[in-house]
Amino acid sequence: MSEAAGLRQRRPPRPPVVTDDSQTPEAQDGSSFSGRVFRVTFLMLAVSFTVPLLGAMMLLDSPIDPQPLSFKEPPLLHGVLQPNTKLRQAERLFENQLVGPESITNIGDVIFTGTADGRVIKIENGEVDTIARFGSGPCKTRDDEPTCGRPLGIRVGPNGTLFVVDAYKGLFEVNPWTREVKLLLSSDTPIEGRKMAFVNDLTITRDGRKIYFTDSSSKWQRRDFLLLVMEGTDDGRLLEYDTETKEVKVLLDQLRFANGVQLSPDEDFVLVAETTMARIRRVYVSGLMKGGVDLFVENLPGFPDNIRPSSSGGYWVCMSSIRPNPGFSMLDFLSERPYIKRMIFKLFSQETVMKFVPRYSLALELSSSGTIQRSLHDPDGQVATYISEAHEHDGYLYLGSFRSPFLCRLSLQSL
Repeated sequence: MSEAAGLRQRRPPRPPVVTDDSQTPEAQDGSSFSGRVFRVTFLMLAVSFTVPLLGAMMLLDSPIDPQPLSFKEPPLLHGVLQPNTKLRQAERLFENQLVGPESITNIGDVIFTGTADGRVIKIENGEVDTIARFGSGPCKTRDDEPTCGRPLGIRVGPNGTLFVVDAYKGLFEVNPWTREVKLLLSSDTPIEGRKMAFVNDLTITRDGRKIYFTDSSSKWQRRDFLLLVMEGTDDGRLLEYDTETKEVKVLLDQLRFANGVQLSPDEDFVLVAETTMARIRRVYVSGLMKGGVDLFVENLPGFPDNIRPSSSGGYWVCMSSIRPNPGFSMLDFLSERPYIKRMIFKLFSQETVMKFVPRYSLALELSSSGTIQRSLHDPDGQVATYISEAHEHDGYLYLGSFRSPFLCRLSLQSL
């Protein structure tokens, strides 16, 4: 044997190479144990969340009992409905001096509105002044509304007095100069056997004889308006009050959220917004068609709130929420799925659900025949938020809102 061969035989063997897959049995057992612990822990957590959720869904009562509703596909936001930012040109007035100025009217240059804290206010020479209250007590949260009151629709009568409906208290006449308040019709007065739980808006004839007003529901109050929309309750009414005889008549029943109202220029018909159904009904109150009812406009691109006259002879209508197309309309999606609505309100409060309502603001100008003539948008609600009414005065469009802490004003010449 040569010396080289001997060295090769005496060379120590190479150590074995250990790879990641060649773990010892102890390591493999530990890894397997950790995985089992993780899976068991994850499963226990999932069960701890799922069981109470299922229990709540099965055992908790839902505050609403919705029925399926059917809608047409919303109109495309093209052409006259093409999104724009015209509402962002509005200026904010009296910010943080008033909250929720929903409906607006004027006598000369003096502006009047009702606010969420139960006041009827006068705005004159840049000053905000309270002229009436229909309720009492603290007015800080929506739970205070029934005692505090919530003035909504407001109009000027022929004698320079204001006619105001309070969602909880009824129909009032207010002298804005002497501040005298007169109750015309209490919400506690049953009309054809049913109470008025949510008095909403009004319109008045030029001679002041007839007042047409809406009661949105005999079941849901204003503070529960979202439950009214989601349930689709059909107990809203259009009513007529005679200021001379004090008689009240039901002109139209079974409306799903009867909302804004407006007399025609010839006072032969009254328009009434049926918010939940995204349409406006027309009720004939004089002339050959008296007593007749038809659709003035349907399948609107949103859910209509108040209706007010425009200087062109048509009407301004504000959308409380929109039905985007293209896009996703949550209310349209839920309309045929009442079981999802029930589940939502078993688990979440109205305040929580409201956070998911888009802040998109939209005002439409309709012709005298109901055709959409133009649309004003604020896609993100950056300036005008949750607008409920558009009121023309002296070349401006004043925008009311049921939630905003300010009043908006938009120059019509800028449009």
